[in-house]
Amino acid sequence: MADVAFRALVAEKDGDEVRRELRELGQEDFPEGDVTVRVEWSSVNYKDALAVSPKGNVARISPLVPGIDLAGEIVEGSVEGAGPGDRVLAHGYDIGVSHHGGYAELARIPAGWVVPLPEGLSTREAMAVGTAGFTAALSIAHLESHGLKPGDGPVLVLGATGGVGALAVDILAGLGHEVHASTGKADEADMLRELGAVEVLSREETSAGSGRPLERQRWAAVVDPVGGPSLAYALRTLRIGGAVASSGQIGGIEVHTTVFPFILRGVSLLGVDSANMEIGARRGLWNRLANDLRPRSLDRLVREVDLDQLDAVLQETLGGGAKGRTVVRLPE
Repeated sequence: MADVAFRALVAEKDGDEVRRELRELGQEDFPEGDVTVRVEWSSVNYKDALAVSPKGNVARISPLVPGIDLAGEIVEGSVEGAGPGDRVLAHGYDIGVSHHGGYAELARIPAGWVVPLPEGLSTREAMAVGTAGFTAALSIAHLESHGLKPGDGPVLVLGATGGVGALAVDILAGLGHEVHASTGKADEADMLRELGAVEVLSREETSAGSGRPLERQRWAAVVDPVGGPSLAYALRTLRIGGAVASSGQIGGIEVHTTVFPFILRGVSLLGVDSANMEIGARRGLWNRLANDLRPRSLDRLVREVDLDQLDAVLQETLGGGAKGRTVVRLPE
């Protein structure tokens, strides 16, 4: 591959701050990897905002090209099922953390991190799903493995206007579940009902403390991308034998609970780690995201930005103002 110049958003530590700017990079800036991808789309996740924050504790190298998601065309190298000219996607592992990520016109990544684009998905649609939608799907797959089926009872989705939450509402409703959604954005209740929620609860209700270790049994299962007090609420309100699929910490890393939900109701806490998932299983779940787990309302949930607008969006995400999904358009 001939040496080329390409633009990228670069985050670099500067004392106690992180300086973010668009830079022109060259082939000498590529990290280790087997596959070079001309990036067509990326996306914005809360982890991306943490990676460019001085106190985010996510970035492991400096300078770093953030962006934990990317999708585009292979221009050099190959993987099982895809070679030059084919579309692929990649996310998780060390991408956008200790390995340059998707906020660049070109990316180089190890072959073992690459997923051929499933039939029926465009690169834009794949990034509209992105890590957030993949995490939502993985949460649902964990709950299914625990035995959850449509008709088992109400499923609560916490943080329902965020990327993981909104897509979880959409996917669960499409599968035939009775979905209840919790949000701190009361003005988004109509949107959540359009996605398929039958009831919208306030964040105050689902994060309130309690002096009781157990409360009225309500939920057959819970999708939790929030953590903190909301996870404690979920555990003490699950039905007998229910489960929480937990993937986030935006509500805090501490969970104040007791053993009673586990030993008196037999509930389960299922950890959801989409970053380190084995590549074969990752490819399989992406195939489901192109089929039975495909979100029905991606267009309603997605907005587009380009590299020049990205810094402001990351700041908005860090401040908790983001909703739905934001995809990042890279030049052709």
